[in-house]
Amino acid sequence: MIQGRQGDSRRRPCCPADEQMFARRGPGYLSRMFDGFEDERIDVGEVELRVRHAGHGLAVLLVHGHPRTGSTWHRVAPLLVDRGFTVVCPDMRGYGQSGKAKILADHSQQSKRVVAADMVRLMNELGHTTFATVGHDRGSYVALRLALDHSDAVSHLVVIDGVPISEALARCDAKFAQDWYHWFFFAQPDKPERAITADPDAWYAGSARPESMGAENYREFRQAIHDAATVRAMLEDYRAGLGVDRVHEEADRRDGRTVRCPTLLLWSTRDDLEDLYGDPLAVWRPWAADLRGHSIESGHHVAEENPDDLAAALHHFLS
Repeated sequence: MIQGRQGDSRRRPCCPADEQMFARRGPGYLSRMFDGFEDERIDVGEVELRVRHAGHGLAVLLVHGHPRTGSTWHRVAPLLVDRGFTVVCPDMRGYGQSGKAKILADHSQQSKRVVAADMVRLMNELGHTTFATVGHDRGSYVALRLALDHSDAVSHLVVIDGVPISEALARCDAKFAQDWYHWFFFAQPDKPERAITADPDAWYAGSARPESMGAENYREFRQAIHDAATVRAMLEDYRAGLGVDRVHEEADRRDGRTVRCPTLLLWSTRDDLEDLYGDPLAVWRPWAADLRGHSIESGHHVAEENPDDLAAALHHFLS
């Protein structure tokens, strides 16, 4: 068993490397997914997190979105390691192969505050007291909460394809309600679970393809969506979002709490952030004084679709 840095047994190896193969796609892509990365399960208190990590230099925590797992970063992570960073790619609690917490009445077991605390414990266990945080989609809300609640630990914040939950809800109109109906459907009790688990591929995998995602990333994604406990936990993420997460963000705004570290906003040209908000940077300016940002040519899953430009943008910002 791999021992933790404090001499305890909070860390253990995860999946063998020979199960992580995927096809070569071209320059910058390795012949094995996360080749050279440690693959472990680390106890962070209430749950164990599955995490892959490698490299030397500034630590960069990559937080995935819904319904992906940490494997969504499999093309970006080695590019960042090659550029001199330490890269950490966990599955968030509830997602993928990470542990599922006991469900509470207010859904706070899946709040971004609790998930962010998991991430701090994870990074400390790996020996990183300060680190950059990158979050995509639902992971962008965790990244924001990390920067607000753990400002001494987060050196840089990157948010991709997202605005704060409270800002999205404050601007909710008929277009948002139609295009993002799943926010409100997922918040309902029981029915979303029944709808999704009846045919997970019909619900989630219609636009997912192994050719674009990478074969092993696709396999890991399908394993997650076919696990009823994972589906339930992912829905709990949304239920917490409309409840405790919104309350936490509104309290931040009332108290004048903002992000203290340099912040980068990236958005995909073929996603809908500009359609919904015009200038996405304008939404973020009240939250971060040191803010910059730009679009990247891609669909929503930019880490899979345009890893080279994403890695270059992160390298430029973090260097």
